[in-house]
Order: sequence, then structure tokens, then C-alpha cells
Amino acid sequence: MLNFFQNLFQGGGSGSNILRYPYEALSSATDYLQIDVLEYVPVSKNSQNTNGANSLVSSPGSRRNSLNNRVGYRSIGGLTNRVLKDGGTILLQIPSQVQDGNSASYGDSRMNGLVAAAAQGAKSIMTGVKFDNMQDSITKVGGELKANVDKTLGNLGGGAGIQDIATKFLTSKAVGAFGGNVSVNQLLARESGEILNPNMELLFNGPTLRSFRFSFKMTPRSSAEAEQIKLIIRSFKRNMAPKTAAAANKSGSRGNFFLKSPNIFELRYRSGNQDHPFLHKFKQCFLTDVSVNYTGEGIYATYEDATPVSMILDLSFKELEPVYDVDYDSEQGQGGVGY
Repeated sequence: MLNFFQNLFQGGGSGSNILRYPYEALSSATDYLQIDVLEYVPVSKNSQNTNGANSLVSSPGSRRNSLNNRVGYRSIGGLTNRVLKDGGTILLQIPSQVQDGNSASYGDSRMNGLVAAAAQGAKSIMTGVKFDNMQDSITKVGGELKANVDKTLGNLGGGAGIQDIATKFLTSKAVGAFGGNVSVNQLLARESGEILNPNMELLFNGPTLRSFRFSFKMTPRSSAEAEQIKLIIRSFKRNMAPKTAAAANKSGSRGNFFLKSPNIFELRYRSGNQDHPFLHKFKQCFLTDVSVNYTGEGIYATYEDATPVSMILDLSFKELEPVYDVDYDSEQGQGGVGY
């Protein structure tokens, strides 16, 4: 097994499309971070989108990492001595901080009795509305809403309740016309110590996109390792840069009117020749930030060939789609802690 990994990952050749730091060969016991560079495929052309051809809406799970893009399943000669362009793989040591975070967006929702009455009335009325005569429909809906709200106000104390709420509403609007900011609730609270019950509830607003930030300290121990570090940094910078439409289409017919999306990245923690059995999974990501500190030890120092003796590479990635429940049932989400 060890000979297999030595043949697979030892450096020197230029026919492969692999960059690596540290430079020494991997073994079946090595844990590392694999980052694959892929061309971005728009939603309407993504073959993994089950919503159909030319759909502008992604189906959940259409941005999972590909199953066949794994170093252990490839025939690889050695490390490349070229900058990666529109493809390839970068292998890095496991960063010092390994963590993930899943979150969702929630928000406070308020709906007092008057609004609820109007909403409930609208819901029941709209079921039977025919829109062949829009003006008549609007008139009917407006009348039914008024009746429903009047009924609710009547429960507050008949005509007196209606008059009281209406008076305070008109008063707040009149004060607002003069630059004041007085609500119905403020008037009610000052007069009676009461407010309209807001019926507050926490409601789901939507999913969020996960972000990941990694920091790698790189200290070259040979000229070959220094060259790999330089190519790794340059490859990240190149592949996060937007593409000119003319260059991407191999012709100047589109000129400089358009830009194409940068490449995307597939990240996966690996253990030897397989996905890491415990750590979390990633979805396809854009690289949103690259930062390099060329004075990793706090002072400027270089070797004779001008290579810095220590560097810190910071990378920030953001996933293209949220994590859904079905992702944990997918082949990519099996094992370990999932996403």
C-alpha cells in the first residue's frame, strides 16, 4: 500500500495536474485536504439539476461534490511544474483549525388581531374570487375585508371599540403628517396601559450559505518545495479571478462586454486513499478571498533565490448552495458527521 501512494504522489513529473505542500510523499495513514479546481457550470446548464434543462432554479443537492473527482481513483504520475488552469488538484496539510458551522435564518413575526382578521378574511374570500372582472372583484374583496375587521373590532366593545381604535389610528397618522412618530400602540399604552397583542412568533426565513476559512503556514525546506508553494499561491489567485468572455470563448466577438464566472473548487478531507471517515463534507465553493503574508515569522527574510523563508496562506471559501436534509441521504453525505 505504501508503494502505491509513493508512486501516486511523489513529485517531479510535469504530465500530471497535481500541486502539493508539504512536498514529501503521502501514505495510507496521511490525512490531508484535497482541493479540486473545476470550471463553473451555470444553473441552466448543470447536468445535476433535476429541475430540467435550461431551468434557472437549482434543485436541492445539485451542487454537491462530484463522486469521481477523487485523487485515489486517478492514475497520476507526479506533481506538475505548471500553474493550474481551469482544472487540477491541490493537496494541503490539514489546517491547524478544523471546524464547521451550520446555521439557518429566523426572524420575529408580529400580527395583531386586526391584521389577522383582515388576512383571514382575504384568504377565505380569494378562494371564490373570479378575476374575469377585476374591478368587481376588488370591490367585493374590499367590502368583505371591512366586514371581517368590523366584526373583530366589535368584539372589543361594539361601536365604542371600533370608534376608539379608529380614532387612535387616525390620530397617529395625523401626528405622522407633522413629522411625529406615534403609533396606535403608543397611544393605547399611554391612555389605558394596553397594546394590541402582537402575537409574536419566531418563523423560518430561509437557509444560509456556509463559509470556510483556512490558514496554512508554509515553510519551504527545498527549492522544489518552494516552487510548489509558489505555484499553489499563483494557482489559487488565477482560478479565483473572473474570466473575460473573449478569452473564455476563444474569440474576440464578445469583446469586453461580459465577464464569465471564475472557477469553482471542490474541497474534501481525505485520509490516505479515501474520504475522511469522520470530518464534515463540503459542497462546491467559490474562492472568495486569498491573502498571503510573506513574513510568516514577523520579519522579512528570504533564501538566496529570494523565496521567503516562511509564509502564511489564508483562504476563504463559500458554498454555492445551502445544505438540505436530502444531502445527508446522498452518497456524498454518507459517513462521518455529514455536512
